[in-house]
Amino acid sequence: MLDQKTISVVKSTIPLLESAGPELTKHFYQRMFSHHPELKDIFNLAHQRKGDQPVALFNAVAAYAKNIDNLAALGPAVEKIAQKHTGFLITAEQYNIVGHHLLETLKELGGEAVTDEVIDAWGKAYGLLADIFIQRESQIYDDAAAHDGGWRGTRNFRITAKKQESSVITSFELTPVDGGPVMGFEPGQYLSLKVVHPDLENIEIRQYSLSDAPNGKSYRISVKRDPEGVVSQLLHDKFAVGDELAVIPPAGDFFLKTSAEKPLTLISGGVGLTPVMSMLNQRLTGETAETLWLHASEDGAAHAFGEEINHKLAQHNKLAAYTWYRVPGATDIQGSHYDFAGTMDLNAINGTLPTNGDFYICGPVGFMAHVKAQLTTMGVADAQIHYEVFGPHKGL
Repeated sequence: MLDQKTISVVKSTIPLLESAGPELTKHFYQRMFSHHPELKDIFNLAHQRKGDQPVALFNAVAAYAKNIDNLAALGPAVEKIAQKHTGFLITAEQYNIVGHHLLETLKELGGEAVTDEVIDAWGKAYGLLADIFIQRESQIYDDAAAHDGGWRGTRNFRITAKKQESSVITSFELTPVDGGPVMGFEPGQYLSLKVVHPDLENIEIRQYSLSDAPNGKSYRISVKRDPEGVVSQLLHDKFAVGDELAVIPPAGDFFLKTSAEKPLTLISGGVGLTPVMSMLNQRLTGETAETLWLHASEDGAAHAFGEEINHKLAQHNKLAAYTWYRVPGATDIQGSHYDFAGTMDLNAINGTLPTNGDFYICGPVGFMAHVKAQLTTMGVADAQIHYEVFGPHKGL
């Protein structure tokens, strides 16, 4: 535990952190990569270029400073980050590198306000936080290795099926090269791929949602083609059936936790349907209360898994589904391909919405914020609403 003096000194630096803003963490990453270019094989450089990762790190540092005397409040954020870190195979030694460059960044940008006392306090504070992460991540690594069909580090999988689900989403079935079983996962979790390819300047690690229920033999991921995403484009264009990928065990803290007796509403926008598709497939393996599937797509061309959902509707009388197309295409038929035009408006199905159940949402941040605001207006409590943000975490 930290002594009161250390806590007071760290909290006194909050105005300094807020005045520096994300420029502080941007400087940190530039500094660290200049001294340790090998870390470019771990960090998602696309998030660096877009500025998402520096902002996410700044928010995490500021939240830590503000809650340093109440670390329990950071529990959910710690779990989310620890799960992400294991998807990048972060090691205890790398925490030392990060800590060193974080302190040096404070010295370089803080001016006279950053005294030896401040550096000493932040050194202790960072050390405590690093230990929390190291211990939790070590547990996650150990659990994956001990699991039936589990492993540590990477394991080679072969692409045994590749299916275009829409104009922008392609599914990949991955089967272990060694022929052994694969560990289960919680519906909603993701796989991490360690991608090596001649077209890439660095090794790239990417995380993609598992889009089917566990089967013990293979995994299915569904990947959206990102016009700016070098890895997603490679997967779509250059990787074919028979090619191999290095896979890191499933991880993630966003997964289905509701009971089978409780109504469930799954809400997705765009490629956000991939983790909730896994949830739906798992949900429908047994007898359950009513399940509602709500999806928003740009149009029919971009709409993935439509036929699969229709097939499930024919099989399960407690499943209902509604689809919104923001701008229906010329060949999209209302009542056949989609139910409503425009953005998702839950008032259109207000009588159908089980407000006493759980709600799982995944999609663009703006979409999720729009949906959550509607649910709140309808009287749904925050505790019933669960969501996932792809990439560096953001609040709604």
